[in-house]
Amino acid sequence: MSSSQGLNTLTQIKTIPEDGSRFKEQEDQPLSPMARLFHEPGSNVYIISIMGCKTKINVDVLKENLVQSLLRHPRFSSLQVFNKETRSIRWVPTNVNIDDHVIVPKLEPNIAFPDSFVEDYISNLSKSPIEDSKPLWDLHILDIKTTNNEGTGVFRFHHSLGDGISLMTLLLACTRKSSDPNALPTLPFNKDYSYIKFKGFCSVLEMLWNSCVALVMFVFTVLFLKDTETPLKGNLGVENRPRRFVHRSVNLVDIKAVKNVMGVTVNDVVLGVTQAGLSRYLNRRYSEISNAKGTYHCNKNNFIPKNIRLRATFFFNLRATTRVDTLVETMKTGKLGRWGNQIGYVLLPFKIGLKTNPLDYVKEAKAVIDRKKASFEPLYTYFIVYFVLKLFGIKAVGKLNHKVFSNTTLWFSNVPGPEQEVTFYGHDLTYLAPSCYGQPNALMIHIVSYVDKLTFVISADEETIPDPQRLCDDLEESLHLIKNSVLATESAKNK
Repeated sequence: MSSSQGLNTLTQIKTIPEDGSRFKEQEDQPLSPMARLFHEPGSNVYIISIMGCKTKINVDVLKENLVQSLLRHPRFSSLQVFNKETRSIRWVPTNVNIDDHVIVPKLEPNIAFPDSFVEDYISNLSKSPIEDSKPLWDLHILDIKTTNNEGTGVFRFHHSLGDGISLMTLLLACTRKSSDPNALPTLPFNKDYSYIKFKGFCSVLEMLWNSCVALVMFVFTVLFLKDTETPLKGNLGVENRPRRFVHRSVNLVDIKAVKNVMGVTVNDVVLGVTQAGLSRYLNRRYSEISNAKGTYHCNKNNFIPKNIRLRATFFFNLRATTRVDTLVETMKTGKLGRWGNQIGYVLLPFKIGLKTNPLDYVKEAKAVIDRKKASFEPLYTYFIVYFVLKLFGIKAVGKLNHKVFSNTTLWFSNVPGPEQEVTFYGHDLTYLAPSCYGQPNALMIHIVSYVDKLTFVISADEETIPDPQRLCDDLEESLHLIKNSVLATESAKNK
């Protein structure tokens, strides 16, 4: 039964739970250094999470439930107040008017192209920040029927509120299983969670060597090492331009089919597909450039220049995975617990080029990610930022991160989604699509799973990447080629 059934029509929305005293322990706390970093130029990043709904969205039901859940979380009911004397930012609890945060634009009932309208609306959100006179989050409700949805919800959070894993888990704490309205959703459990493992003396040496190489590359990137200027690489100031958000879902069973036959992980397959998709996209863009210059040859298939350096900043969560039920308890008690931005990153190189055998993309991706796993790179990037902060201050850290991000080509991140279909306060969801804007890269690729689907979410600067839907096509086609190739190889072995 839908959670909206049985609720009376709301005459007045309470702005904050009555037990406001529970916020006293959170009063006037300073932002953590990592949270403060997301207010620096070049790092002023917002997270968005797009939710497609199978049913019309009942705004009153959402408001009532958000007051009793999300507003009980201290970070979502506190202002970020700048102190001019100490040059610090502090959390200051406030009374929250839910109507200031749940935004329902008035839409024409018969919009000609509703899918394009929703895409344009979300893109327009990246043109403006959230006012700092209220807690830095909002929810936009688009009451418009699209191809696959009856309505669309768009959460927007400033990244200083928490990292992607924390915010995604908090969002899931507001959902329940469609099959059981009283049960929380479950996330995929990785039995092999431990990031660093030592299997002997040789593995210790390998770990130290890989860490040293990664450290040198990190320092070089800070100082002078830049990625090749490809059609995917943004120019100076790209973080200040609006973004286009598109997504494409593929069958998780296809990913797992490749995984099982090749004996690799889901992440290896996803990275291999991404490498193949980026190669296909760049080959087409370079062919168009050659055609425009009059140097196009019809008998030529490969237009990609040799020795392209193209790297992604690949983010790692450094805390033990936040549990959904823990955040449910946080929203009941108002006690913050373990929360914040605890993320490290690695510089992940992609080998760009057209391959005769599509499986080579997965093999190369596996080799690269295995080296990254066998290193301390995510840990020392986190601690380098921490020590630079302590020694030189927040401005120096902001410049360091901006230098690293702008010298690479894209951001890459993935988070696990629920294994079962879920409802958001009684509204069945068709998909979840999180992403970011405000980063100094023209491209971000975010991966999220939901039930039996895996979704590629693209955040693109349209000035640099005017056709992000074609990149989605390339990613989808690359998966098909890799899957067909692995099935053909397996079939040949069985003959």
